[in-house]
Amino acid sequence: MSDYRYLTFALGKGRLANKTMELFEEIGITCEEMKDKSSRKLIFVNEELKLRFFLSKGPDVPTYVEYGAADIGIVGRDTILEENRNVYEVLDLGYGRCRMCVCGPASARELLQHHERIRVASKYPNIARDYFYDKKHQTVDIIKLNGSVELGPLVELSDVIVDIVETGSTLKENGLEVLEEVCPLSARMIVNPVSMQMETERIKDLVNRLRRRLSS
Repeated sequence: MSDYRYLTFALGKGRLANKTMELFEEIGITCEEMKDKSSRKLIFVNEELKLRFFLSKGPDVPTYVEYGAADIGIVGRDTILEENRNVYEVLDLGYGRCRMCVCGPASARELLQHHERIRVASKYPNIARDYFYDKKHQTVDIIKLNGSVELGPLVELSDVIVDIVETGSTLKENGLEVLEEVCPLSARMIVNPVSMQMETERIKDLVNRLRRRLSS
C-alpha cells in the first residue's frame, strides 16, 4: 500500500457527504479526521488506505473531478447534468432520490402541450434548456434564479419552473403542481477519465465493493 498514490475524493457538503461516509464505513473505508466536527482542516486523510477526502459545494465537485484535483466525486445527478463536465458517471448510489420536474399552476399544462413560447424559471438553466429544446423541441425563454423558484409563476415572472421535487409539499402549499417529469435524480459517483486509466484496478475494486453493498 505504501507505493500507492493517494486517491482523492471530493464530496458534496452536508447530508450527501454524511451518507457517503456512512456507506464507505460499511465497506471498511473510514476517515477518523472527518469525525472531528471542531476541526478546521480542509483535507482529511486516511494514511493507511492512501485516501484523501475534502468537502465542497455541490456544483464545484464535477469541476474538481474534471481537472484532476479529485479522482472521484460524489454529487447529485442534477449537478452532473447542469455542470456538464468531462467526467465518467460510474455508479448510482441510490440515496438522495428525487425528481427534476416542470412545475406550475394547472393552467400552464395547456401551454406545454401546444408548444407555445413560454418563460421558464430555474436554478438549472442547462437542464431546462436541454429538456425543452432537445427533448420537447419547444422554444422557451429561460430565466436563471438562485432562490425560491416557486415564486416565478406566483409573481408572473415565468409560466412554469424546472426544479427538484422531493415531496411536492412546497408546490402544493403555493398552488403549483408537477406538470411533467424531466428525469429521476439521486447521488452518483463520478470519476476523472485520466484517473480511471491510471488507477483502474483500485477504482473498479471500490465500485464493485460499493455495488455489492448496495445490492445486498
